[in-house]
Amino acid sequence: MTEVLEAPQSQGGAPAASGSEPFLVVENLTVQFPTHDGLVYAVTDLSYSVEMGKTLGIVGESGSGKSVSSMAVLGLHDIKRSHLTGSIRVGGREVVGASAHTMRRVRGVDVAMIFQDPLTALHPFFRIGKQISEAYRIHHKVSKSVARRRAIEMLDLVGIPQPDRRVDDYVHQFSGGMRQRAMIAMALVNNPKLLIADEPTTALDVTVQAQILDLIQSLQREFGSAVILITHDLGVIAEVADDVLVMYAGRCVEKGSTKEILTKPEMPYTWGLLGSIADVVGDVSKPLIPIPGTPPSLLSPPSGCAFHPRCTYMDKVDGGPRRCETELPELRQGRRADHLLRCHISDPDAVYESEVKEKIG
Repeated sequence: MTEVLEAPQSQGGAPAASGSEPFLVVENLTVQFPTHDGLVYAVTDLSYSVEMGKTLGIVGESGSGKSVSSMAVLGLHDIKRSHLTGSIRVGGREVVGASAHTMRRVRGVDVAMIFQDPLTALHPFFRIGKQISEAYRIHHKVSKSVARRRAIEMLDLVGIPQPDRRVDDYVHQFSGGMRQRAMIAMALVNNPKLLIADEPTTALDVTVQAQILDLIQSLQREFGSAVILITHDLGVIAEVADDVLVMYAGRCVEKGSTKEILTKPEMPYTWGLLGSIADVVGDVSKPLIPIPGTPPSLLSPPSGCAFHPRCTYMDKVDGGPRRCETELPELRQGRRADHLLRCHISDPDAVYESEVKEKIG
């Protein structure tokens, strides 16, 4: 691979984060969308942080608020069509309410995103190299030839064969895996401090999935960036994430280190996610345990605990099922100070050890 050009420093993006605060800090984020049918409660009172060099996995079913929350970090919600409150600090700078000019400078240099579908994120009428070059020239005053050389080097970095030739190809000339690599090249062209990967392996075969995840990890090590990985696949989370945030119906329902969440989860929804994953190294004959029902409508979320219509452990709650149906659980500390959960079960460890662990393997 050729040596990558060192990108110039940010010209007006967020300042470097102080040593006392993670690079990204989200506090009490709420995102709502007014519609003809009512208010969509897409994200409610969400808080998390990501340090440089670390990977946070955000996991949950479709419609849980994963992508909406991350798009808020990039300022991609139209303020005329959404209600957004709370705080988002990127490198110590508040971006909620920031001007469009400020956010254009933050995007790409401080925060970049790998979108789920490169066919919709990449323009079909422009060559791959031109799109990457333009992303670079937005933030750096360089000639077209220098930007083109940067695009070739980035395509080389992400493993595109013959990058000096493929740089002039169109999106339809790339395979699915190569399109995703091109998206990663575009996201990393300005050496962003935070990379958000939204379902980066969706619709790719297993071999290519592994290659893309290995690529993201190797590039993270090279650039020392922070990473947010959005996925519904806990198997992917186990491979790459340092910490996990589990979302349901727009809220955080469990948060902690990857080891804690995957080996000693404390929230029934997380138990359900783990029970629905096939074990390829253990007893392969053990049946999967799907979560009953479907995720709730965010137009009219259930009262009390949003998971209660699908939960099979409400009889373990002090006060009985009625409490789950009427009272919203607070996000409270679990067995460790860095393990948080949202559930009324007073001793989830006991329930997990006696009734859940053996079933989900």
